[in-house]
Amino acid sequence: MSTIPVAVIGCGTIANSAHIPSYVKDPRAKITWFCDIIPERAEAARDAYGSGKVTTDYREVLQDPDVKAVSVCTPNNVHAEITIAALEAGKDVLCEKPAARTCAEAEQMLAAKKRTGRTLNIGVVNRFNEAVNQIKERIDAGELGTVHHVYVSFRAHRSIPGIGGAFTTHAIAGGGALIDWGVHYLDIVMYCLGDPEAKTVSAETFSVLGRDIPNYVYESMWAENTADMNGVYDVDDSITALVRTTGPVVTVMGAWAQNIGVGEAFIDFMGDRAGIRLQYGGGFTVYGTEGKKLTTEVVEAGTGNMFAAEISSFLDCVETGSENPARMEQAILTSRMMQAMYDSAAAHREVILD
Repeated sequence: MSTIPVAVIGCGTIANSAHIPSYVKDPRAKITWFCDIIPERAEAARDAYGSGKVTTDYREVLQDPDVKAVSVCTPNNVHAEITIAALEAGKDVLCEKPAARTCAEAEQMLAAKKRTGRTLNIGVVNRFNEAVNQIKERIDAGELGTVHHVYVSFRAHRSIPGIGGAFTTHAIAGGGALIDWGVHYLDIVMYCLGDPEAKTVSAETFSVLGRDIPNYVYESMWAENTADMNGVYDVDDSITALVRTTGPVVTVMGAWAQNIGVGEAFIDFMGDRAGIRLQYGGGFTVYGTEGKKLTTEVVEAGTGNMFAAEISSFLDCVETGSENPARMEQAILTSRMMQAMYDSAAAHREVILD
């Protein structure tokens, strides 16, 4: 078994909690570079790993001919730039979600993949989630019949991440609740339904609760270490949308922050034979009928070690040149859908996709 030299570009939370530990567990991988614009963060990741080179310039990494694979774990605003440069340098790439800030940037990434013939996967990790894959198998087997409607709800009580920081600055993140949280939920829907294409989208986004940063009241804040009380808040803190696809209709209700103290994190798949509610990050319940009686089946499935499975599958692609379910060709469909939601909200009208 040959060792695959890997570079991690961006040594923040997702790199340290998911990518680096998953590479460590796979005997095929050896992390040879740690890159971050904050040198102390790259050094800390290297020291925790035990070896490797450190740099603040991703171009130095890409000039190393020994590097075969790259994890891009940076803020959204440089996903496209770094990914395209890595592909053109002959590296295979796993880029964290979302693919990019805008669909136009994501399309450039897809074009670079096709042009170079390299692997490009996106970190839509729920495609390696055990519960999600069980649901997909049931839908594919026809247990739900024809799925005609999917309802997506990801809603929290005042939990905007890192207010005033990178997450809430449009120029960096490209969006808020939709592009940060919604991308995972929408990708699960797309994956389980065989990646249908969006045909029409009607959406509204709201940026209301976080605009007065100094007076924002909250109980907890994800990524609070990135908060900047003198920073920017110009992204969506909530979203509602109706999407008609080549498959079912998809209804979306999402919020980083709402003035309702009850959170929701689920997806309902509604078919003409049965329905499934997936609790995000947990198991699912199947509602059906048998012998003219209502039935309920609670499935205590979990996510499994989906990040390790994601990294393992990426390394398979690097070794063999194969494709996996997280390839860019599938991720672009969700990028197009989210872009249409933002475009619809900006114009306050329905968007028709070609």
